[in-house]
Amino acid sequence: MLTQDELKAIFKNDRYAQLTGIEIIEAGTGYCKAELKINKHHLNTANVVHGGAIFTLADLAFAVASNSHGQLSLAINASISYLKGVSGGTLTAIASETALPHRIGAYDVLVTNEKAEIIARFNGLVYRKNEMIGNK
Repeated sequence: MLTQDELKAIFKNDRYAQLTGIEIIEAGTGYCKAELKINKHHLNTANVVHGGAIFTLADLAFAVASNSHGQLSLAINASISYLKGVSGGTLTAIASETALPHRIGAYDVLVTNEKAEIIARFNGLVYRKNEMIGNK
């Protein structure tokens, strides 16, 4: 199992998440809490947060939680449902492990705003490879 500090160090290499401004707040075994402070560049033409920004936030939380066991885990399926549009504030994604079979892991991620309103629901599956994270 990797520590919160180890996970944060590994995922500093996620250049796309860094570009969007996502910050890992907490991380543990099968768990991650990440935040995105909404800026003007996160908004789409309708002046709400772009679905890609929300997906990226949820996906990073999913990646950290699924790789927390130290075994390289790569997404094989992910889906998201957008439930509410927002134009400002901070979004929080909390990823939690729902199943941990040997090779496949299942995760749920809730994305909320600062009022604890659910903005999106994300579900993902990973395949666990026969190598440790950070060895590539």
